[in-house]
Amino acid sequence: MPRRPREKSRSNIYHIMLRGIGGQNIFQEDEDCEKFIEVLYSYKKTIGYEIYAYCLMGNHIHLLIKQGKEDLSNTMKRIGASYVYWYNWQYGRKGHLFQDRYKSEAVEDDAYLLTVIRYIHQNPVRAGLVEEIGAYKWSSYKEYMEKERLVSTDFVLGIFNKDREKAIQSFIEFNREMKEEKCLEITEERKTISDKDVRKTVEAKYKMEIAELQKQEPMIQTEVLRFLKELEGVSLRQLSRITGFTVNRIFRA
Repeated sequence: MPRRPREKSRSNIYHIMLRGIGGQNIFQEDEDCEKFIEVLYSYKKTIGYEIYAYCLMGNHIHLLIKQGKEDLSNTMKRIGASYVYWYNWQYGRKGHLFQDRYKSEAVEDDAYLLTVIRYIHQNPVRAGLVEEIGAYKWSSYKEYMEKERLVSTDFVLGIFNKDREKAIQSFIEFNREMKEEKCLEITEERKTISDKDVRKTVEAKYKMEIAELQKQEPMIQTEVLRFLKELEGVSLRQLSRITGFTVNRIFRA
């Protein structure tokens, strides 16, 4: 069955989501996040695209990007290939890292642009990783208040106010408003795994009940949590419920 053609944006602005293949993690350490940002910055200089927001999560990435001098699909291939080459070298692995096809939606007006920015910045809060968006290290939120690194902030802040200080204050207030907004989501059908099956999997592989994990050495805890995160169809919240560890501890494992 042929794929549906991507929706073209008249503004050339798109909300992009890249997902790890099979839901696997694409960032293991802070160094991985730094490398991905480095790749984005490098291609921004050569291709000339603009980034208005980003958020790097454990197994997926959100970008709000304005197409540069080439078709966006080519740009995303360059970004993905560069990062995967480095990641595979870093961790001694081979093969694909990202889901075959990135997801995208057109962003055509200022109102929806701001909605998407808030949605992207609130991802870590909704995932239970932090309590407030400014506490998350790997999003573009702080670039709007501090030194600009990757994000083109002037365009977005200009929507709020011509006075930069007033614009920043309005931007902060806007991003902290918790709304039930539906932007680009992971909507593919995904296998789910029951709590009972998760427990059985741990018992079979590690010869211990999952309830005993809290009593193990930190290195063993990290090994088991990393293994569990790679299981298809399991969520961080589900693992937190089963193991008793916080979502943030599991995410960082």
